Amino acid sequence: MSSFPGTPRLVKAAIVGIDPFNPLASVIIFQYNPDKLVRTLNPQTAGLGSDKGETLRLKGPPEETIKLDIEIDATDQLETADSIALNMGISPTLSALEMLLYPKSSLIITNEILKAVGVIEIIPAEAPLTLFIWGTNRIVPVRLTDLSITEEAFDTKLNPIQAKVSIGLRVLNYNDLGLISAGGALFMTHQVIKEVIATLGSVSKVF
Repeated sequence: MSSFPGTPRLVKAAIVGIDPFNPLASVIIFQYNPDKLVRTLNPQTAGLGSDKGETLRLKGPPEETIKLDIEIDATDQLETADSIALNMGISPTLSALEMLLYPKSSLIITNEILKAVGVIEIIPAEAPLTLFIWGTNRIVPVRLTDLSITEEAFDTKLNPIQAKVSIGLRVLNYNDLGLISAGGALFMTHQVIKEVIATLGSVSKVF
């Protein structure tokens, strides 16, 4: 049965880790959009102890953190006999989230080999550029600060098939990444969009 033609199309939120060597490894599209999103912004000011002329100066954009809870459920996939759900449950989705916190195994092995042959300077591990996507007006680079996974149901192979995941994110801005970097430019685009939306809101109140 087709949906009602007037029903708005649901935009799914997502977390995407950009890895040029494996572009599909860390694409986590939320199965259900969270009902609540908690954002905390801490202003970056010169501080009360500064000279009087510097008190109102801003050192940069606010430090923003985001907290959200998502639900992952394989029930629908199991009912349609999806092969991945049948064999692994929701493990692929959970693993994709967790991999945003792990250094690449290939790099760890390479570094260990370099140490064994006497190379002093080794390549430090770097996390992929991670994006939090919440609609078209909010696409920002982030770093996962905490990840809490509660696995609530399992199949006969002990694969998790239902879970609640609490995610903590810190938004990375151009002070963190550099303005000319991909992440820094993306944050600046986000800020410009926010400025335009704020202006539109002010204008609408006038009229």
